[in-house]
Amino acid sequence: MSTLAGSTYEPLTNTSSTSDPVENGSRARGADGGYRVYRRRWFGLVQIVLLNIVVSWDWLSFSAVSRTAAEFFSVSETAVNWLSTSFLFAFVVASPVVLPTLHRGPKPALITASILIFLGNWIRYAGTRSSVRHRFAVVMTGQILIGFAQPFVLAAPTRYSDLWFTATGRISATAVGSLANPLGGALGQLISPFWASSPGQIPSMVLYIALISSLASLPSFFVPSSPPTPPCPSAASPKTPLRQTWRILASSVEFWFLFIPFSVYVGFFNAFSSLINQILSPSGFTETQSGLSGGILILVGLLFSAIIAPLTSRYTPSHPSLHLHLIKTLTPFIPLAYLLFLFIPATRSEAGLYVLSGILGAASFALVPLVLEFGVDVLHPVGPEVLSTILWGGGQLLGAIFLLVMGALKTERRENGDDGSVRGDMTRALVFEAVIAAAAVPLVWSLGAWGRGAKVRSRRSGGGEG
Repeated sequence: MSTLAGSTYEPLTNTSSTSDPVENGSRARGADGGYRVYRRRWFGLVQIVLLNIVVSWDWLSFSAVSRTAAEFFSVSETAVNWLSTSFLFAFVVASPVVLPTLHRGPKPALITASILIFLGNWIRYAGTRSSVRHRFAVVMTGQILIGFAQPFVLAAPTRYSDLWFTATGRISATAVGSLANPLGGALGQLISPFWASSPGQIPSMVLYIALISSLASLPSFFVPSSPPTPPCPSAASPKTPLRQTWRILASSVEFWFLFIPFSVYVGFFNAFSSLINQILSPSGFTETQSGLSGGILILVGLLFSAIIAPLTSRYTPSHPSLHLHLIKTLTPFIPLAYLLFLFIPATRSEAGLYVLSGILGAASFALVPLVLEFGVDVLHPVGPEVLSTILWGGGQLLGAIFLLVMGALKTERRENGDDGSVRGDMTRALVFEAVIAAAAVPLVWSLGAWGRGAKVRSRRSGGGEG
């Protein structure tokens, strides 16, 4: 190992004669003509993981305890849904600011997100301690601030991996950073029901989450801005200016074949995660069982992706079409799982619920880093932060829309219980979800078809990157 500027690095063989600078001209190759990767890159990646965990945990804080939260705030469950819906709309509103911020580098984006997360969490806690009349409005304000933070960290992994990692490590780095976001959702689904089993415990739950989020936000100020020298040729190559990017993407068939299905599946995943308690509770499932189902959905997905991502990174150089084959193979399992979920409320099968949650999570999570990295590869030199922000923004926008549509499709019916409470049967919402998810599959299968095989070849990983 050698040392440069007080930091250890791993030298890479210089396999390209390219001498193009990065867009701002601030970085060049090392003095020995080689490309280098630095151990400090892991610090920034860990911070992206922490921020994605807490921002998603904040998002789903109240979803797993929707009935308890509704009682605490003296509002309906539909109103509680707006804590999730507003969060998703906030992502879209903040996206135009995210693009130029990430274009300058990941560090400014991480600092911005950390400040918003810190403020939003403590405003939420203040709301839970305010009078009943103003309680929900103050919490909503804090929730929207955290929603503004999410795009800064959710779109960061592809930009960060492109800046700090080689071609053989980018998929895994993107997977770790991106899938930390649903891991936070899993923690929210699993832990919130235990921290808030009664309405009076909601303030304590919000306090605990605020403390964790605050601690996770602090390291952002110490993340290195960029490596002293690029890790590989593509990291040093110029990226398309933002103004030209829009024309390139609008005219790219491959972009639309990725953007529409990705947005649909992320949107439905967000809506399903937010509504899972309301989907299952009319059939007698408890909030704890719903939370466990949401946790399995996410944890199994993370484990499966942890297997797929490094294997894909390892074998893609020798099998360039592996990315695309995996995307086309995994995609149909998502609408299939949503279709089979239609039978869970009727059968009340707890085992079936957990199995389907695992299948849906495995397919959904494995696709996230595959699609993000595949899109950056085939649309290079479009900046990775641009594509990532647009893809995630589409998913969040549709997630908010799907939440509203699925809530409107809820059929109100009176239970036979002694309390005579009214809960909504969501069978029609599940049908809507399954049909739209199935309609997006042909777009994925059309990638590389119709004589467009050359359009799905990687433009970024050529040149023998290490």
